[in-house]
Amino acid sequence: MFSRILGITIIALSFALAWIMWDMQEFAEIPLNLPEQTVDYTLKPGTTMAVLAQDLEHKGLVSSSIYLRILARWTGQGKKIKHGEYRLHRGMVPEDILALMVSGKVITYNITLVEGWNFRQMLKTITGHKALRHTLGNLTNEQIMEQLGHPGMHPEGRFLADTYNFPRGTTDLALLKRAFSAMQKLLQKEWDARDKSVPYKDLYQALILASIVEKETALASERPQIAGVFVRRLKKKMRLQTDPTVIYGMGDKYKGKIRRKDLRTDTPYNTYTRHGLTPTPICMPGRDAIRAVMHPAPGKTLYFVAKDQGDGSHQFSETLKQHNRAVRKYQLKR
Repeated sequence: MFSRILGITIIALSFALAWIMWDMQEFAEIPLNLPEQTVDYTLKPGTTMAVLAQDLEHKGLVSSSIYLRILARWTGQGKKIKHGEYRLHRGMVPEDILALMVSGKVITYNITLVEGWNFRQMLKTITGHKALRHTLGNLTNEQIMEQLGHPGMHPEGRFLADTYNFPRGTTDLALLKRAFSAMQKLLQKEWDARDKSVPYKDLYQALILASIVEKETALASERPQIAGVFVRRLKKKMRLQTDPTVIYGMGDKYKGKIRRKDLRTDTPYNTYTRHGLTPTPICMPGRDAIRAVMHPAPGKTLYFVAKDQGDGSHQFSETLKQHNRAVRKYQLKR
């Protein structure tokens, strides 16, 4: 009698085990139940496989949290999942979602810091990005530089204009550190390969002039020529006399137009009233502007004026007489 009951039990268990194996195989092959073509799912730090499986079942994405946990243990992936934001696609099966979360291929976002922006414009873009985790709050520029590990350093021009990719939850401070480090590396590389005849005492002076060149023209092809003009003026102890520095020194007083009075009003950034470079950069220079000041175009030109032809180009002159003639032609329309 006992052996008969044992035999029936073994048969029943065998059928049950076979059914479970069949059911689990079917579970493993059925695509996720996604309400849309793609669904973004965030796996929070510290989330265990058990919690993940329960949450996916609760959201209706998988039919069984138990089967998912068994599958994770069976494939050895349960303890390898990485936190982050993942994009699930229709057609994915449970094993796919495990592989995705083990791979760590999280959704990435990007932010573009534009050449010619000043520090305030850059911060406005960063603080407005929804995928970044904002920690700077109402910190002053000085406090931000302290947080970056560079107390007392002026922030203008210290960050490289570029497009940066990052996962959701990256802090604004971490992004600034990347942009700062990228600028330092680029500057050092270009400085080491510079034309040794340039008159800058150090990297910072080169950065300052690069920021001025950046604001003077949008044409990459003209930047070495404009850098050449400024370098020759510096060597001759001539004032740079460049409008973008005046505008920067005016701050909020600038309303879109420079008056003769503004050119005569002295500020630390007015290169019409002061000799040499400005005390700090006036914007974020791009790679082309930095390279241009490290390798300025040779020549004898000392002046340039915008042609006002819609393409941003300039007329370059060697003498003041030629320059005044160009001003009359292109600016005064005489």
